[in-house]
Amino acid sequence: MPRPLAILCVSAHWMTRGTTRVHVGRQPETIHDFGGFPAALYQQQYPAPGAPEAAEAVMGLARSVPVIADTEWGLDHGAWSILIHLFPAADIPTFQLSLDLSRSPAEHFGLARELKPLRDKGVLIVGSGNIVHNLRTMRPGAPPYDWAEAFDADLTAKLEARDFRAAADYQALGDIARLAHPTVEHYLPMLYPLGAADEKDRLEFFNVGFDLASLSMRSFILQ
Repeated sequence: MPRPLAILCVSAHWMTRGTTRVHVGRQPETIHDFGGFPAALYQQQYPAPGAPEAAEAVMGLARSVPVIADTEWGLDHGAWSILIHLFPAADIPTFQLSLDLSRSPAEHFGLARELKPLRDKGVLIVGSGNIVHNLRTMRPGAPPYDWAEAFDADLTAKLEARDFRAAADYQALGDIARLAHPTVEHYLPMLYPLGAADEKDRLEFFNVGFDLASLSMRSFILQ
């Protein structure tokens, strides 16, 4: 993967309602937005610089929804826990876009389509969530639930068929969708790399598998 000039991360852990925000700060703080984990995780820092110029480009590209500048957020664990492995030097300008939970999945996909020109500016778009994410039904050491495997397989088939827009209509699966995502925030980030995809992009899956019976860790790259 070529080294990006900047990174836009859409994380399941920056949720807003009624507004979409983009962080424009020059030095985003590392946010430890979790509890009850080992002390070493709270000591992790990801001191990447911000990307205010790229963030301003987001505000200019967005047409379907207004995007508001934000200086209060930073890099939450949905962002830095991924990027610390991809780019451990933390030397690439990085910023986040919030998830407006008042918007439908189709609206998030539409916004992602509008942000596609960022790629031509060397911006890597990262969506950090889960294809299946149900914390209420976790079972340590157990095999994945049938509904979890079914949802994972259905989405995989849509992506392999390059029917990315259909991924925004996942709730049509009914009970399987509700079990896979009792809440929507861990699904929405995936729609951003899909919406910004190009027909010539090659799709590759990695890190395929389940944790705790109800978390699909399947990941993909489009380039």
